[in-house]
Amino acid sequence: MSLSIPPLVSLRGLAKSFANGTTALSGLDLDVRDGEFLSLLGPSGCGKSTALRLIANLSQPDGGTIDWRDGKRPEIGFVFQDATLMPWASIFENVWLPLRLRGTSRADAGSRIREVLDLVGLKEFEKAFPRELSGGMKMRVSIARALVLRPALLLMDEPFAALDEITRLKLNRDLLRLRAELGTTTVFVTHSVYESVYLSSRIAVFTQRPGRIATEIEIAYDGPRDEDFRVSPFYVEKCRATSRALEQVMAE
Repeated sequence: MSLSIPPLVSLRGLAKSFANGTTALSGLDLDVRDGEFLSLLGPSGCGKSTALRLIANLSQPDGGTIDWRDGKRPEIGFVFQDATLMPWASIFENVWLPLRLRGTSRADAGSRIREVLDLVGLKEFEKAFPRELSGGMKMRVSIARALVLRPALLLMDEPFAALDEITRLKLNRDLLRLRAELGTTTVFVTHSVYESVYLSSRIAVFTQRPGRIATEIEIAYDGPRDEDFRVSPFYVEKCRATSRALEQVMAE
């Protein structure tokens, strides 16, 4: 994508403090470009999740600006750390929720719900309940619920952090496949260097709290992000560079 095209959203001088006196962000500048997969990487408590919530309008900044291209916030999907499913509702009904809140009937929503369940590999589980699913399957439901609105921007707040390594790797592959199919701009919060390099087209490394961007690392790779990619010299070098950047902010 040409850098001459205005960003989808620009954050300038963002600041955010909480009632307990914690200053999460101070002077955060960040652009989100169309079609990219941007990972936010940094120490615990550095404001990554806070930045995501500010972009989603789930919280308001104390200072700075959030400027959307053409002055209009697009449709946004949000995937939280926990799947946050309604245990009493079927998988179909859980995915229906955001459409239902907008007044879309079950009948009218049916084809779109089944479409996204198929996308995440859960087409046969629409009548199941959350208690019948594994942790990885529950997270796929959460992703489907975010995608059912057909968002232009998908925000993901450490969605795989609580999962075992095998499930996490599988969902990483699924996420890359969904990105290839849908082309949705994605901002992804993670603590994992390896995950960020595997998934991202760009990584923004945060300083320690109060958070701002210490450095940005481009992951320009034209080949497939498969298992060979994970052992390629390119991947190893990008992991090394990202680790060095993270170590530097931890030492400050």
